[in-house]
Amino acid sequence: MTGQSRGNGADHGADGNEETRGFTFPGRFTITAVGDTEADLKTRVPGLLQDVGLDVLHETVRHRHSSKGNYISVTVDFDCPSREKYEAAHAVLRADPAIKYTL
Repeated sequence: MTGQSRGNGADHGADGNEETRGFTFPGRFTITAVGDTEADLKTRVPGLLQDVGLDVLHETVRHRHSSKGNYISVTVDFDCPSREKYEAAHAVLRADPAIKYTL
């Protein structure tokens, strides 16, 4: 990583972007939520991400059912300005009772 250390595990490169734990912010990221098939996760996941202030790329929303049909995974791309917002994305999805885990 380039730039000066800020003492918080982040470096700031010449372009002003923050680099932390292998991620560069701001940036475009992908998140996957796995949950109950009955829940409307195809619309719920993008909505929850928007609720925490993220710019969701709706054209990237994709889903896949588990082999037995009990679960669905929903994957979506979003633009994220900071590590805090990235962590908030995972937190808001994991807080939803219909979502079992996120990747």
